[in-house]
Amino acid sequence: MDLHSLAVVLQAALSPNPDERKAAEESLNQYQYTPQHLVRLLQIIVDGNCDMAVRQVASIHFKNFIAKNWSPHDPHEQSKILPNDKDMVRQNILVFIAQVPPLLRAQLGECLKTIIHADYPEQWPSLLQWVKHSLQDQQVYGVLFVLRILSRKYEFKSDDERTPVYLIVEETFPHLLSIFNRLVQIVQPSLEVADLMKLICKIFWSSIYLEIPKQLFDPNVFNAWMVLFLNVLERPVPQEGQPIDPELRKSWGWWKVKKWTVHILNRLYTRFGDLKLQNPENRAFAQMFQKNYAGKILECHLNLLNVIRVGGYLPDRVTNLILQYLSNSVSKTSMYNLLQPRLDVVLFEIIFPLMCFNDNDQKLWDEDPHEYVRKGYDIIEDLYSPRTAAMDFVSELVRKRGKENLQKFILFIVEIFKRYDEAIVEYKPYRQKDGALLAIGALCDKLKQTEPYKSELERMLVQHVFPEFSSPAGHLRAKAAWVAGQYAHINFSDTNNFRKALHSVVAGMRDPELPVRVDSVFALRSFVEACKDLSEIRPILPQLLDEFFKLMNEVENEDLVFTLETIVDKFGEEMAPYALGLCQNLAAAFWKCMNTAEAEDDSDDPGALAAVGCLRAISTILESVSRLPHLFVHIEPTMLPIMRRMLTTDGQEVFEEVLEIVSYMTFFSPTISLDMWSLWPLMMEALADWAIDFFPNILVPLDNYISRSTAHFLACKEPDYQQSLWNMISSIMGDKNLDDGDIEPAPKLIEVVFHNCRGQVDHWVEPYLRITVERLRRTEKPYLKCLLMQVIADILYYNAPLALNILQKLGVATEIFNLWFQMLQQTKKSGMRANFKREHDKKVCCLGLTSLLPVPADQLPGEALGRVFRATLDLLVAYKEQVAEAAKEEEAEEDEDDDDMDGLQSDDEEDDGGDGSDKEMGVDAEDGDEADSLRLKKFAAQAKAFRPDDSDEDSDDDYSDDEDLQSPIDEIDPFVFFVDTVKALQASDPLRFQNLTQTLDFHYQALANGVAQHADQRRAEIEKEKLEKASASSLAAATSS
Repeated sequence: MDLHSLAVVLQAALSPNPDERKAAEESLNQYQYTPQHLVRLLQIIVDGNCDMAVRQVASIHFKNFIAKNWSPHDPHEQSKILPNDKDMVRQNILVFIAQVPPLLRAQLGECLKTIIHADYPEQWPSLLQWVKHSLQDQQVYGVLFVLRILSRKYEFKSDDERTPVYLIVEETFPHLLSIFNRLVQIVQPSLEVADLMKLICKIFWSSIYLEIPKQLFDPNVFNAWMVLFLNVLERPVPQEGQPIDPELRKSWGWWKVKKWTVHILNRLYTRFGDLKLQNPENRAFAQMFQKNYAGKILECHLNLLNVIRVGGYLPDRVTNLILQYLSNSVSKTSMYNLLQPRLDVVLFEIIFPLMCFNDNDQKLWDEDPHEYVRKGYDIIEDLYSPRTAAMDFVSELVRKRGKENLQKFILFIVEIFKRYDEAIVEYKPYRQKDGALLAIGALCDKLKQTEPYKSELERMLVQHVFPEFSSPAGHLRAKAAWVAGQYAHINFSDTNNFRKALHSVVAGMRDPELPVRVDSVFALRSFVEACKDLSEIRPILPQLLDEFFKLMNEVENEDLVFTLETIVDKFGEEMAPYALGLCQNLAAAFWKCMNTAEAEDDSDDPGALAAVGCLRAISTILESVSRLPHLFVHIEPTMLPIMRRMLTTDGQEVFEEVLEIVSYMTFFSPTISLDMWSLWPLMMEALADWAIDFFPNILVPLDNYISRSTAHFLACKEPDYQQSLWNMISSIMGDKNLDDGDIEPAPKLIEVVFHNCRGQVDHWVEPYLRITVERLRRTEKPYLKCLLMQVIADILYYNAPLALNILQKLGVATEIFNLWFQMLQQTKKSGMRANFKREHDKKVCCLGLTSLLPVPADQLPGEALGRVFRATLDLLVAYKEQVAEAAKEEEAEEDEDDDDMDGLQSDDEEDDGGDGSDKEMGVDAEDGDEADSLRLKKFAAQAKAFRPDDSDEDSDDDYSDDEDLQSPIDEIDPFVFFVDTVKALQASDPLRFQNLTQTLDFHYQALANGVAQHADQRRAEIEKEKLEKASASSLAAATSS
């Protein structure tokens, strides 16, 4: 297609007639891979005589085509763009990027970014020389634009990937410095100068973000740059030409230059100006920076802040960055000494006013309360907010320099409270009171720990916070709820004060002002957590939930859902009457949030985050009623549409949360319905297509299907679940591109099959043994080796003669048993066992090895029998010791819990503190839990992968299993099983038994006697446990009848 024809087609792509547009797009798609097509598109984009709308369409097609085709995702795939066309594009795009209008430059910039990321330096080594040469021209905007893109490629790169940046800095920074110096000298600079200076700042920023290039370690070079940055920092922004509109004003070129300058100086100070840096070269740089520049920057920053004090303008982002610099200066003695003479002015005349409610807040509150709420709870907004930075400064000041400043600041706040109380209603300083309450809330951690404030907190709340629940100013009602929530956990000497605050917060959920309602819900979470007597909340629970869902219909915010989760957690099974209604409401809220997120097309949108929160809350509800299986039958119809849709690619953002719900529904329901079984194929498709990272999460429901609905799993042929499982497992275990870590759930699933389907899946023994042996041969990770060897042990326990026969038929029996015994004997430097570390691992191996003992002599010769017997005895002893150690630790932990904090230890502390937990050894929950573990269900959706640690400090004790483990082999005691098997061998083949015992030395004879005695003891304990269970069941039945 020639140039003219292409322009005509692009013009047709703008036609209001849909048929013409469609025909044009089809034509573009048809010719897009023809030679010169890309070059012609570029020609049209840069042709000033061509219609602007056509040039714009051409630029969009050009950008999309390059993004998709310049660098194929698959390295083996051949590029669809001819090398000559690529050369033409590379040569011309650099020349024209400065000449096209800004709208087109943005599109070409995206193209250039794609090309540079793919081609520089290997396929485009001449780019840097072009940049260096072009920096010496008079017109430098285009080259600075290109250099910014080039430097940004390496902004976040570290180590070897960062190497090209050193040459870029060496070749370009001398010229950049010269250009920057020339621009700074201009007496009355235009806005175009600001654009050039901003680009230079951005290039410098990208080049020093992670590491200072060695050229800048030269004091003369660095000083030359710093002189210019300090000049820009000190110099007032030109008044002429400043936009009046606040949004346009903060984006104005000269304020952007100021922002980037402050940004760079902050980065140098916080990352490279720290004297605690370990690297000697960096420490020398830090000393030089502290000595020569840090104080000067502080002085400039304080002068800039003074503009706010006298009513001038400073963009929010600049204010925020300056306050960050001040916060970082508080802990450094030399800097704090410089700050101290001006500290009172900064603290009381700049920082505190920033904390107060202002005109902009009021305008947003009145005109767009939803946006006011969003901004108030948006983490990204916090990054730019002067108010957040002001709160951080105050917190840092009282934390690091509390002796000199806490009392002074609190007296200032008390004085505001006093003035507020004494003023008549018309003249009360409502906004200052708001700032004072914000300060009290921000300092809650410090005040809760520090006397004399600690003992005065309740009185302060009663006198100065609680009265504002009925303030005529909505923002004060909201702030009172927030502060009350911050202090809900203190010990109230008068429970009526706690009760009054709780009821005021609940009443706030019905406030006419939306922000008050939202802040009240968040505060309620703290009150529910702190509430010792649930009878305070129980009577108002229905109305509370009602108000909660009304608010959820108005506001999409994940923090709202946290409050509901807290209520559900606190009330547990008492939520049963509300469970169905809650799930229905949350499901409706979920669909609404998803629709919003799809419309916004942004996964970070509050709607998307709130959707995740809704699913998490549903999981919390399902967990709270887990002992009431009949409820799951009623909840299932509400959840099915969500599960069906979100187990497809539509649900990638919420996949973990949905899998957790599927796990609960398949585990706690009385039976697994056919509707729930219809989800199996969806999970299999996802796993085959895109969801391999979620394999650990998918493992959980698949296990539930097999273990809780075994008959259907075995009998159903349409679809054939056994075949479907085999297809998936064989595909994953046979995939050479998958890492060992990716396939760890596969052997766990094979174990589930052979444990739950004893005697019913003989035809699967050979296929599963074959792929297990194949994968075992190329496995490197010790943990996966153990899992695969346990599959062989599981299948031996399932049917030893059949398994052994197949291993011999495959010609691998000797190889496998040699490897197994080698793994059993392998130890670490510490002398601890290197493999089969958990109780479960040892038990599986014991059952598999024990199952070999009755195998006839023609399949297992006497020498091999003796080896199996001795290995089993060693394992049983290790198992016994590990179980005993775990019991001892559990007892010690229980005693500790009784003594420690009345059981108030948090989940995090328990996880971190238990030496017997898998987590302690660097193994995630699923390493320590069998597939049917209740805890596995609970945490499945949080576990992305399991990564066992192979450090030499491992010990068997640290791999003790979780108490919640459930597996069909739980009922099998390995000692009793071993002794019964040996007795059966003695009875059926006395001669073989006699030969075996005669080969044992004294050590193993003693071990065998000890195991026999322990088996008798275990038999008695098991019998006693059975009687106790039967007695408890009888008592429960009698009580309920």
